[in-house]
Amino acid sequence: MLAFTSLATFAVLRLLAVTVAPASLVEAVPAPAPSDATTAASSSSYWLADIKRQGSVPFGDSNFKVFRNVKDYGAKGDGSTDDTASINEAISDGNRCGKGCDSSTTTPAIVYFPPGTYAVSAPIVSYYYTQLIGDATSLPTIKGLPSFKGMALIDVDPYEDGGANWFTNQNNFFRQIRNFVIDQTAIPSTTASAGIHWQVAQATSLQNIRFEMVKGGTDNKQQGIFMDNGSGGFMTDLVFNGGNMGAFFGSQQFTTRNLTFNGCNTAVFMNWNWLWNLKSLQINDCNTGVNMSNTPTNQTVGSVIIQDSTFKNVANGVITAFSKEQNVPASGNTLIIDNCDFTSSSNAVVDYKGVTILKGGSKVTSFIQGHGYTTGDNTASASASTCASSAPTASSTNVQGTMNAPPKPSSLLTKDGAVFERTKPQYETVQSSSFISIKSAGAKGDGSTDDTNAIQQAFNNAKDGQIVYFDHGAYIVTQTIKVPKNIKITGEIWPIIMASGQAFQDMSKPAPVFQVGQPGDTGAVEMSDLIFSTKGNVPGAILMEWNLGATETQGASGMWDVHFRIGGAAGTGLQSDTCSKNDTSTITSQGVSKCQGAFLLLHVTSKGSVYLENNWMWVADHELDRQDHDQVNIYNGRGVLIESAEGPVWMYGTSSEHSQLYNYQILNAKNVYMGVIQTETPYMSPKPDALNGGFTPSDQYSDPTFADCQSESCKEAWGLRVIGSTEIHVYGAGLYSFFSAYEQTCLATESCQENMVDIQCSSDIFLYGLSTKAATSMVNVDGKSVVAQSDNRSNFCSTIAVFEEV
Repeated sequence: MLAFTSLATFAVLRLLAVTVAPASLVEAVPAPAPSDATTAASSSSYWLADIKRQGSVPFGDSNFKVFRNVKDYGAKGDGSTDDTASINEAISDGNRCGKGCDSSTTTPAIVYFPPGTYAVSAPIVSYYYTQLIGDATSLPTIKGLPSFKGMALIDVDPYEDGGANWFTNQNNFFRQIRNFVIDQTAIPSTTASAGIHWQVAQATSLQNIRFEMVKGGTDNKQQGIFMDNGSGGFMTDLVFNGGNMGAFFGSQQFTTRNLTFNGCNTAVFMNWNWLWNLKSLQINDCNTGVNMSNTPTNQTVGSVIIQDSTFKNVANGVITAFSKEQNVPASGNTLIIDNCDFTSSSNAVVDYKGVTILKGGSKVTSFIQGHGYTTGDNTASASASTCASSAPTASSTNVQGTMNAPPKPSSLLTKDGAVFERTKPQYETVQSSSFISIKSAGAKGDGSTDDTNAIQQAFNNAKDGQIVYFDHGAYIVTQTIKVPKNIKITGEIWPIIMASGQAFQDMSKPAPVFQVGQPGDTGAVEMSDLIFSTKGNVPGAILMEWNLGATETQGASGMWDVHFRIGGAAGTGLQSDTCSKNDTSTITSQGVSKCQGAFLLLHVTSKGSVYLENNWMWVADHELDRQDHDQVNIYNGRGVLIESAEGPVWMYGTSSEHSQLYNYQILNAKNVYMGVIQTETPYMSPKPDALNGGFTPSDQYSDPTFADCQSESCKEAWGLRVIGSTEIHVYGAGLYSFFSAYEQTCLATESCQENMVDIQCSSDIFLYGLSTKAATSMVNVDGKSVVAQSDNRSNFCSTIAVFEEV
């Protein structure tokens, strides 16, 4: 994800700026040297506290300490001792990636907090590739002392005095914070402070956190989350009590799920975005629910989706700056309200002047404001030639009001009518003895040993109630691993499963690396906190093939915080020293072959059903570990292919970036929910174009052929293809083209790419909150452009509220 000078138009509300340099906060008080004692085991039953630690860094210092307990660094957790320095020492120990580093995958750290109350007088500064994890069985508290000075109790991207950040915000990847109480109640409410400064990008998450703030007061300046910038991302299961603003949000795109606000002056202040899905809000006793009306004369908020939410005793549910007659920009402040309850609220939607647009007192099935498009085509079962010959014309309208919402498939919904969701399992009640270490089972995880047999045997031998645990490392896989139909797998801060070898070289006969279930199987497979990657080029590899079908238990199978990363990192052999954009040989046929990734990242097959949450499928556009952090040319065939004939498939907060032919393809599928998808077209494209990136379109996989293209900019990766499918429900899509052969002059005319969304021979396709960047045609149906970006300009992207192919 890249920064753009046009983002300067989004005035960041630096309400929380302080004069204390963040660097000095880390060194404020001398910290004691770490102890070898592990104090957590005696005070917690949580498996994370006492599991045997065998994780090691495969492409760095093998003695690097991956797991740290803050009490081993002197933190007391007694509620009165200032633990700031001890905690920051636990985070920074070992020459980790902090100020001046920008990114590194070779110094990962889990920083564990046993139960207790940890008092702090200055920010806890979280470094790159860090997971801050509290005890899930008894949440630890981070408590700000009355003397607290700083932007936030936890800061993941500190500001320097001159305004510069430690990390590039839109590249601030690979972070987690979970299982905490963040307590600001001892800090004077008139002092500007936040619980967490969360300026992050992809592969990040907040989970299971409660924010305690001072309640009420017209001069209350407290915020739970302060997010001023970034590109993400996902957060879930958060509670905000009190404060002026529960959450101050600003990011390119984001997915949030199950956020509860109690007694905040404003629950959510949306400072700016391109798109955002607020799923399952519970807003109670707040003056304002969601305020998205920032700078009404030139709006900074692109689009907001509020879905399956309840507003209880709220004066104004949503405040908007949208004007149906004179909106600036034309599609700014797009709003979709889907299945929300305003029964006990005075107003559901008001404008920034206080004029009621939609009264409260009832449930709202569907409310849309923005640009809407509908076609009358219905060709899901027709042949491609028939579809092309009857390509429809879309009718458009500028809307602001309640709508007749199409029914969603029951398989996607709970019995209450909300779209199903499921929290990432943390196995709080499972003892550490039930975790089967993959290293204890014989795998090395050193990035060079072939661990295929050891992994397969560990999977085959796992018994009911056991969880296979990948200690941190890099595990080479040279043959297909068959994942049993009932198994739980989790990792220690994103261990890497790396495809390598001859079995994955033939793109005419692609083979899966992880094959989840066999065709026709049903069961329950859970995966969390893993990375799938390659060691060198494996153009015949399908990194994951998901065959496992649905059981009677809804959403029994899923992947949470599982990411796919091709190149750009240590050990991959696809880095800036071999695949730099500055090396012109990398765009020749020989260079393309040398810098190829995989055939396909994720394939959900015809019988497959899966719940996906916070998954980043990233073909690297730049270097993470080498000091140059240069941009790279890496060629990956395809991103995500969903062929689930009956579903259900749920996708929350997924991204698929920089594959050659497409980033998402929904093929002959049914009953799919996508809650914010995000894509980017390869930066080097169209030199070479999609057909010259080393991967020949395959009839077997119904790849795009680009046969109708008359221009270079037409032969570029589709952001989203929907082919022969029905009941596809997309709630938020950000599909971006930022370059043409690394040049950005095309941004001035919004013409870096010709097409972005391709719908063919499909029906009951619903796209809500679609934002595209620099694609001349936003949506094509059966070979014809039906939505032009020029008609739908927003703050940075082009945005439509709804597109219906019925």
